[in-house]
Amino acid sequence: MLVISRKEAQAIKIGRDITIKVIELSSGKVKLGVEAPKNIRITRVDDLVDDKAKKIIEKIQK
Repeated sequence: MLVISRKEAQAIKIGRDITIKVIELSSGKVKLGVEAPKNIRITRVDDLVDDKAKKIIEKIQK
């Protein structure tokens, strides 16, 4: 894992097509902006975990 420090309004590039920019820093939270081609799926990891947990619960309840 590469760990990079950035200040507000600074960004990093991933390859040629993906930019991640620090939009705001406040109250211990970081707001990020992600620019990527439409064919790149961007998903929050916690959403993926929630979806997987919901599917498991649905199977148990059947």
